[in-house]
Amino acid sequence: MSQRILVTYATRAGSTAGVAEFVAKTLTETGCLVDVQPMADVEHLTPYSAVVAGSAIQGKQWLPEAMEFMQTNQAALREMPCAVYLVCMTLAMSNADRFRDEVAAFLDPVRAIVTPVSEGMFAGALDVSTVPYFRARLGFRLSVLFGVWSEGDHRDWHAIRAWAYTLPSLLLTDNG
Repeated sequence: MSQRILVTYATRAGSTAGVAEFVAKTLTETGCLVDVQPMADVEHLTPYSAVVAGSAIQGKQWLPEAMEFMQTNQAALREMPCAVYLVCMTLAMSNADRFRDEVAAFLDPVRAIVTPVSEGMFAGALDVSTVPYFRARLGFRLSVLFGVWSEGDHRDWHAIRAWAYTLPSLLLTDNG
C-alpha cells in the first residue's frame, strides 16, 4: 500500500487553508502522496497512513469543528502519526515572542487527544473585511487602530516550508 498523508484544516478567514495548501504542496515536492481537505469534508481516515491537522485559533483555542474532528477520529489518529499546527494572529504581534508559550498552550486540548509527532505554530493573515462576525470584525478594527496588529499577510512561508520538510521522516514509516 502506498502511504498517503492527509493534510486537513479548519479555517475562518482562509489563512489556515492557505497554510494547509502550502504544507501539502511542500510534502508533494518531497515525493509524498498527499490529499488536502477541510476537516468538515473528511469522511474517514482509512486511506491515510498519517495526518497533518491544523486550525485557526479563535478565543485562544482551536475552532470547534477542528476539536470535533480530533475527537471523532481519536481512535484512528492514535494509531497513526499525526502532526498538528495552529494559525494565530497573536504570533503576528511585534512582541510575539513573549506569547509563544501561551500560544503553545492552545494546543493542550489537542495533545489530550493525540500525541503529535510535530507541532507548528504560525502567524496568520489579517484582512478585517473577511472576518465573518461583526463583533470580531469590530475587535480587529480596534486592534489595528491601536497598533496591536496590522492588516496583511503575516505568514512566514519560509518557516512553514521548513516545518513541512521535517514531516516526511516523522510521518512515514518507510519511503513508500
